[in-house]
Amino acid sequence: MGDAVTGGEALVRALCGHAVTQVFGIPGTHNLEIYRHLSAYGIRHVLPRHEQGAGYAADGYARVTYRPGVVITTTGPALLNAAAAIGQAYSDSVPLLVVSPGMPLRHPRLATGLLHEMRSQTEALCGVAAFSHRVSSVAEIDAAVARAFTLFGTRRPRPAHIEVPLDLLEATEETGPVRITPRVAPLAPDTETVRKAADILSGARRPALVLGGGARGATASCLALAEELGAPVVTTANGKGIVPETHPLSLGVSLHSPSVQRWLSGRDAVLAVGTELAESDLWSPPPTLNGRLIRVDLDPDQMYAGLLADVEVVGDARVSLKALLAEVKALPPGARRHARVDADVQGHARVEADEDAVGQVSALRAARDAETAERDARWIPYLKAIRAALDDDAVITSDSAQCCYYGALPHLPLGPEGRYLHPTGFGTLGYALPAAIGAKVARPDRQVVALSGDGGLQFTVQELATAAQLRLPLPVVVFDNGGYGEIRDEMAARGDSPTAVDLAPVDLPALARAYGGQGTRACGPDELTAALTEALRTPGPTLIAIPEESR
Repeated sequence: MGDAVTGGEALVRALCGHAVTQVFGIPGTHNLEIYRHLSAYGIRHVLPRHEQGAGYAADGYARVTYRPGVVITTTGPALLNAAAAIGQAYSDSVPLLVVSPGMPLRHPRLATGLLHEMRSQTEALCGVAAFSHRVSSVAEIDAAVARAFTLFGTRRPRPAHIEVPLDLLEATEETGPVRITPRVAPLAPDTETVRKAADILSGARRPALVLGGGARGATASCLALAEELGAPVVTTANGKGIVPETHPLSLGVSLHSPSVQRWLSGRDAVLAVGTELAESDLWSPPPTLNGRLIRVDLDPDQMYAGLLADVEVVGDARVSLKALLAEVKALPPGARRHARVDADVQGHARVEADEDAVGQVSALRAARDAETAERDARWIPYLKAIRAALDDDAVITSDSAQCCYYGALPHLPLGPEGRYLHPTGFGTLGYALPAAIGAKVARPDRQVVALSGDGGLQFTVQELATAAQLRLPLPVVVFDNGGYGEIRDEMAARGDSPTAVDLAPVDLPALARAYGGQGTRACGPDELTAALTEALRTPGPTLIAIPEESR
């Protein structure tokens, strides 16, 4: 015979059994039986001001801990409030578990007017999560939680939703020991396929590496392979910093650059690791690759999407890259061709030299920066000021804002010790502040800074109160251009009159103080460095506004 527990306790016990120690959420009438048991099982809780903020905070927590983030919502509107965060986690392959009550087991199909009633939570969540599992007994709760953690640990990590009917949360049943996800070895690639990839890379005169977020667990092998091959490295937004961006072979986040895309098209071998090579990475349709493409990905479905690979290496990136590096090193010296610089830098001038790829990278960096020098000049001095104030292992969270994707992604250098969390693909607004809270909760010993624009910030600005209540030293740097600058510029480029893109001025520093934090303005890079240095040692959030007119 097992223990007699309620559905709420069975859920919390299962989370504890999978080493969950932190959750984010808001209590409501229907989920109180879950909250009742959290402290008894040693699970800490952060109370955001909105469920979307809970989702982004759990996402930030997951990205810096490499552990699943967990969100608890109540039924109906609360769960739907978290849907945008679930969609972002799906897009960026973040392990996120969202738990909610649902309508009772025998609830009629026709509406009855029950509080928070909706047609189908599971159908709604299936559209944004990897799966939505509605349990039908207390005993099944263990299996549902184990199913989610199996997904997180063995396949491409993506969000999952578990719904427990609200009558089951209160019901008591006898259950056995907690069912834990079985241990599964990382997926190893096919040996012959790895050898084929090694032969191509070793024989290439102009190899290149493209690293996405799926390569993050293989940092050391990525760098070693690039150095072994003399191959320049370019990353996606989610791959930022996997190879130190100050390394002479690193092009950083540059896939959007026309110069870099032309250069990539001319490589005779491209190794793409853990990336979709998607429009959201390139800001354009994928370029035509004239060389051979090798793709390494945990998700076999990726081999049928986007650019088709000549060699498909399906497996865990850490295992796959380690095996590939060993194969490359094992090849006899005569099998290795000497790389030469051969880059179409400006679309008309070809640069050829006997030097290694370092000169090639230097020329491409200059070409990339020249393309957008006029546009990006307004952010670069401030980004240098931010970099000067931060430790190497600082965590920077980012919003879908011009200062982030035009500014910080290509121009704020990062290494493997640090992290840059950006809402790629799904491109949600309001991510930076709550994600920074989740990252700081997870890593209180590390500096965490949020970067945002004034438009995106106001999607989740209420989370300043969460950071203040937690007394988290958290600088929030806001580039204030008075509205939705990207859409304003796109309208102007179309010849349209800008419409519905200008926001009435808000005293953002005063708003931060009203929420219990600090607020100030920085009208120059030196002022930003000073304000940021002070904010990093001040309990609670400090909003640092940079007005448009000062740039």
